[in-house]
Amino acid sequence: MAENIIITDVGPRDGLQNLPKALSVSERADLIKSLIKAGITSLEIGSFVSPRAVPTMADTDLLFNLLGVNTQVNYFALVPNFKGYQLARSIGIKNVVLVVYASDSMANSNVGMTMEEAKQSAIKITKQAMCDQITTTATISVAFGCPFEGNTNPAVTVDLVDKLSEAGVDRLVLADTIGAANPRQVSSLINCLTERNDPQFLGCHFHDTRAMGLANIYAAVEAGVRYFDTSIAGLGGCPFAPGSSGNVATEDVVMMLEQMGYCTGINLKELMSASKFVAKLTQSKSSGRASAWLNSQFGD
Repeated sequence: MAENIIITDVGPRDGLQNLPKALSVSERADLIKSLIKAGITSLEIGSFVSPRAVPTMADTDLLFNLLGVNTQVNYFALVPNFKGYQLARSIGIKNVVLVVYASDSMANSNVGMTMEEAKQSAIKITKQAMCDQITTTATISVAFGCPFEGNTNPAVTVDLVDKLSEAGVDRLVLADTIGAANPRQVSSLINCLTERNDPQFLGCHFHDTRAMGLANIYAAVEAGVRYFDTSIAGLGGCPFAPGSSGNVATEDVVMMLEQMGYCTGINLKELMSASKFVAKLTQSKSSGRASAWLNSQFGD
């Protein structure tokens, strides 16, 4: 029986947040529904950040209400601080994503905090979420490299994982925010982390800036990781991280994993339909590296 790998599509949040033009709530809902139709059951739908800072993520509460209850799908929302957490909780969000930072420069650029302040905020939210029966995913931004400070010292990332694990987060995701990692670096860090953590606790979030996204996912899979963030059509990029281009494309990752014998539960034909729909909706071109070949397989 094929081993399962969980794919969380972050396109509706990370993929859209850097667009020059905001999609309407109904358009965002249609995007999400196209992904669900393809079999994706884990989705990051938006964030509870200031609409002045990230206007493309405004009205995430209305979006969540429009989507309605779906017991087969896990909806995640990013919360940058305790106020954001309270807003998410008030509308019934059951899965929140917290962001901590492996450099002070990135923490200051993104949320105007130090690394330590962001970590303490995440721990505070985690403690409250445990009482509220809300699951927490902590993402370590610039876990491999920072646009301001260069390569990240692995010891910094390991220490953050230790502290957040002790606090009780449900999953820890290593984010290669600017696509600076290489497969050997990924393998080394994950092997270090799995000496003290269950591999099931860990996830990865890769960008394809230097065309190493898939190679880094392969390295992480070989090291035992079974949870990945991806973005439909390769959309994405952090508005506060210079040089941060799109995420690794969901369709590329699913194709690779399925050909390797893993089970994602995702229908590639429907996923390609979703990719084309998203590209049209956002007036962009899919950056999926296998798009031409995959489309040829499905009669396009």
